[in-house]
Amino acid sequence: MSLDEDMSATSDSVTGAGGNPHRRVLLVWDAPNLDMGLGAILGGRPTAAYRPRFDALGRWLLSRTAELSRSSSTTLEPEATVFTNIAPGSADVVRPWVEALRNVGFAVFAKPKIDEDSDVDSDMLHHIELRRSEGLAGVMVASADGQAFREPLEELANAGIAVQVLGFREHASWAVTSEILDFVDLEDIPGVFREPLPRVSLDMLPDEGAWLQPFRPLSALLVGRKSVAE
Repeated sequence: MSLDEDMSATSDSVTGAGGNPHRRVLLVWDAPNLDMGLGAILGGRPTAAYRPRFDALGRWLLSRTAELSRSSSTTLEPEATVFTNIAPGSADVVRPWVEALRNVGFAVFAKPKIDEDSDVDSDMLHHIELRRSEGLAGVMVASADGQAFREPLEELANAGIAVQVLGFREHASWAVTSEILDFVDLEDIPGVFREPLPRVSLDMLPDEGAWLQPFRPLSALLVGRKSVAE
């Protein structure tokens, strides 16, 4: 079943008794992009203490929906979807995480990672547009990818839809400095992280200085060179 078919199958859920339309408050999470951003902050793969807690994110979405409902004449329904890539051979490793997300109440759109172009940006944008056509009161996009999302989100905001960008302020200056988009740092959402992230900003360095760890080992240069040679 395609993303369109799966999501359209639930479209009846936005129509209440008597045909009164419901509108959605939509959260979409760009897992590949945010995993990369979190890894850059941590200097490696996150431990359990630094993995986002989606139950806390879900509670925040419910609170945000209630907030928007106070100024809406229609019933608002929250919806959250995580978009992710599945690399070859990783299904068994990723499956518990996917099942945990679904158990919390998140939908998951999983796409095989076939090549560098197998990202989920277009799928996220298509889903946002689908929900907009059905009735969208608010949208939260968790991603630092300004190239993919800045213009579409600004268009939504200009159309009167409440728009928020979630992410890490170090990697989303396009949203932090925007005059029309509202930015929320993930660490500012209560409970999303069990421990404070070890964040270092070049414009807020401690007096004693700080170490900035490499994003990847030097040996990765040899891997790239070998691929070119082949």
